[in-house]
Amino acid sequence: MFIDVTDASFENDVLARSMTVPVVVDLWAPWCEPCKTLGPIIERVVAATNGKVVLAKVNIDENPGIAQAFRVQSIPAVFAVADGRAMPMFQGAQPEHVVKQYVDMLLPTAEDEVISDLLAKGDEESLRAVLGIDPGNESAIVALADILTARGQGEDALALLARVPETDEVRKAAAAARLSMRPADDFDDRLAALLDSVKADEDARQQFLDILELMGAEDPRTAGWRKKLTARLF
Repeated sequence: MFIDVTDASFENDVLARSMTVPVVVDLWAPWCEPCKTLGPIIERVVAATNGKVVLAKVNIDENPGIAQAFRVQSIPAVFAVADGRAMPMFQGAQPEHVVKQYVDMLLPTAEDEVISDLLAKGDEESLRAVLGIDPGNESAIVALADILTARGQGEDALALLARVPETDEVRKAAAAARLSMRPADDFDDRLAALLDSVKADEDARQQFLDILELMGAEDPRTAGWRKKLTARLF
């Protein structure tokens, strides 16, 4: 079983999917004889992983954008994509035992599977167990920070989040933690109260940004408040 990927579907079918499972990308073309040899082999090997690895096939004649993105010089060319990052595997037709060696390197370790199971449970004890195995696991840190924030332990949540680089999820969790340490209020009321101070007062500006971060881009009010902030700052 494999996915036929196009230039239009690549982001969703490969990049987004690779955040949860490794994706093998097989670039081929109908006129390529070695591709016809490799195709059934790689399909069989990936199928044997029972979903732990996914196969995406790309006809480069119909999807030149993907071929250009991978800088393909000759086909068949096979890449692996994991966590949104691509890495070359091999070029040319290969025997089945060689293909299997490459695919096996993508399979999760026993430790990876333990961490995945603990993250799926999502309770505090399980999340702390993840951090005992992998102290820098961002998913566990963000989830645990959310639990601490909900319990009113914003400072502890911020200390925990400081362990990992800033990402969208980390920023949002940190914003929630900082706001939990201040008196609760309606977003619109607080933003209106802070607006006059944002240019001169760094703390007021940070509070304003934290509220916007927590509201998120999907909130219809966010864009309007961002425009008001920009107008005051510049």
